[in-house]
Amino acid sequence: MELTVKQMGQVEYETAWAWQRELVQMRRAEQIGDTLLLLEHPHIYTIGRKGTVQNLLAGPERLQKLGARVLETDRGGDITYHGPGQLVGYPLLDLRLRNNDVHRYLRNLEETLIQVLATYGLQAGREPKYTGVWLEVPGGKDKIAAMGVKVSQGVTLHGFALNVNTDLSYFKEIVPCGITDADKGVTSCQKLLGHPLAMDEVCARVVGAFTQVFGYDTIRYEPALTNHARDSFQE
Repeated sequence: MELTVKQMGQVEYETAWAWQRELVQMRRAEQIGDTLLLLEHPHIYTIGRKGTVQNLLAGPERLQKLGARVLETDRGGDITYHGPGQLVGYPLLDLRLRNNDVHRYLRNLEETLIQVLATYGLQAGREPKYTGVWLEVPGGKDKIAAMGVKVSQGVTLHGFALNVNTDLSYFKEIVPCGITDADKGVTSCQKLLGHPLAMDEVCARVVGAFTQVFGYDTIRYEPALTNHARDSFQE
């Protein structure tokens, strides 16, 4: 089974969302195979279907100072932050070929990132009460990767966000994922390792783990779109 990988660079959230919707239709019609988009977003707070604006702590003036926007989306979950230095993965997979098992799909996304973090010497795992990927820290656990997905007529969209070199101060403006537990926080690879990571290297490790966990035997890379191609894609 083949996986197509598209590394897109930094993309506005709405643009990537539009791409996903179009690619989902193509995947459902079997015009394309399973596809993984890897990218970063400019500063933005997104609120999922189970979210509430009450978990956004920053007011309009503060958001303007931060250069961040707020957008309600159709993914699962509550509020989260996306920004430069965070690797976002949007898998567009036909779950009809995987028994429509959404629970297993989420666990496989977590397992992918757990394996990636292990290659950097970081022992990550799951938290029974919540989705995502967590690491034990003094006094509790910190989340390093969030999950928020949607399944549209058997095909997945949205996905995961891994804090690689993320500016964690942006999370102080929200209640991340609506989690109020005093012993739960947010962390990044850079914070834990003490130095930034090369995003291309992280992408390569994510692709390697993703193909292994989800059982692909062939990977096909497609180049990032030029600005002209990006504009054409949205037409």
